[in-house]
Amino acid sequence: QVQLVESGGGLVQAGGSLRLSCAASGRAFSINVMGWFRQAPGKEREFVAAIKWSGRTTLYADSVKGRFTISKDNAKNTVYLQMNSLKPEDTAVYYCAGERNTVVIAIAAAYDYWGQGTQVTVSS
Repeated sequence: QVQLVESGGGLVQAGGSLRLSCAASGRAFSINVMGWFRQAPGKEREFVAAIKWSGRTTLYADSVKGRFTISKDNAKNTVYLQMNSLKPEDTAVYYCAGERNTVVIAIAAAYDYWGQGTQVTVSS
């Protein structure tokens, strides 16, 4: 029905930058909100950022606000996460998520579709 594929993860030094991409396919038109979550070993899945597909409404976790920017390209059905000033504590598997509802929300359980994740490792 819906497929989400993340790319762009890798190894970067502290203070560096990465840009993650999430390409949606299938019945992607059913998605109204796209989000990014991350999960480090032994920790719960954590909200990072979200954006409404139609419009420009965004939401960020306090831990990344001012450093990360979520954006979208509607024509390409793709959402991006630009990550600047990376810190070792940003190390995690980053997941792309899609929500059928229209609420821009930080709760993982509200999202209906998930990608496989991409590893981001920030060295010190």
